[in-house]
Amino acid sequence: MIERIDTGIRSSKIVKHNGVVYLTGQVAEGDTVQDQVRTCLENVDALLKRAGSSREHMLHVTIWLADMQDFDRLNEIWNAWVPSGHAPARACGEAKLARPELKVEFIVVAACS
Repeated sequence: MIERIDTGIRSSKIVKHNGVVYLTGQVAEGDTVQDQVRTCLENVDALLKRAGSSREHMLHVTIWLADMQDFDRLNEIWNAWVPSGHAPARACGEAKLARPELKVEFIVVAACS
């Protein structure tokens, strides 16, 4: 069975299938990449909780940066946020994001807890 939560025209905020949670890409407003990363990760926490999961159950995360020069600033926050011993598989690359003011996007897949 597939469960879709907060389904809109283009996407659902959460899709659950066979014990796996898929979150829609998370972007946020903010003046700096650090501001945007913090807000995105707060949103990820809230969505995972709503889906019956948590950051300890993340399987894979794809991170898109508008500028790879922000990689170290991203990791400062990411490294403190990921629970010790629970780092997911991760990919990070540079991409042109949907709006010019966006600096980062997170795509998260997690197991249901």
